[in-house]
Amino acid sequence: MKQILVIEDDPDIGDMLSLNLRDEGFAVEIAANGYDGLNLLKSKAYDLLILDLMLPRIDGLDVCREVRRMPDYLPIIMLSARSAETQRIIGLELGADDYLTKPFSLYELLARIRALFRRVAASDRSALEKTGVISCGELYINPLAREVTLSKKALALTVKEFDLLLFFARNPGKTFTRLALLDEVWGYSHDGYEHTVNSHINRLRAKIERDSTQPKLIQTVWGIGYKFADIPRNEL
Repeated sequence: MKQILVIEDDPDIGDMLSLNLRDEGFAVEIAANGYDGLNLLKSKAYDLLILDLMLPRIDGLDVCREVRRMPDYLPIIMLSARSAETQRIIGLELGADDYLTKPFSLYELLARIRALFRRVAASDRSALEKTGVISCGELYINPLAREVTLSKKALALTVKEFDLLLFFARNPGKTFTRLALLDEVWGYSHDGYEHTVNSHINRLRAKIERDSTQPKLIQTVWGIGYKFADIPRNEL
């Protein structure tokens, strides 16, 4: 569920946005001034900020400046009763992604929110394409950086654990014997070393499976070997 923070000092507009955005399936929090809004932004992650320009304590332009100094990118839609082009330009130059003038159509706001989320998703895909990242659900494997994240948390893998996982992820649905895995990942296929594969797979399962006793990703094919689940997967 997308998390939206609305910083708006008009309680009627805040209530209207909260009610309608929740009806659209978003989780919404409201802050009535810039100071409280910034504190919320520093304490948790949001997917979108809807920001009024004229706010008590800290105005919307200053909030926008502070948000753009934060390390993580946050999409911003700015709202204002000011229709002057200069105010719109200032807001956009400070880093706002979109700008609506009050009074605004709720349907137009929803359309712009969806369009903004689509642009962000496309940008994320483009960034992943440059690194050749492989995604399998919440599991992301970056071959160039040799990094793996699960549910946005970095995993600490040994060199061979990473190599084994990458090989599996690049060959979903295919079954490999232990000797084949030794040959592909370790570079040798000598009898008696199959326990090496078993121990690495057990350690990998402990790190990437929700329940390593009932693995969903690295599956055992009884009497043959192992395979990586043929689940929805993108090589970006």
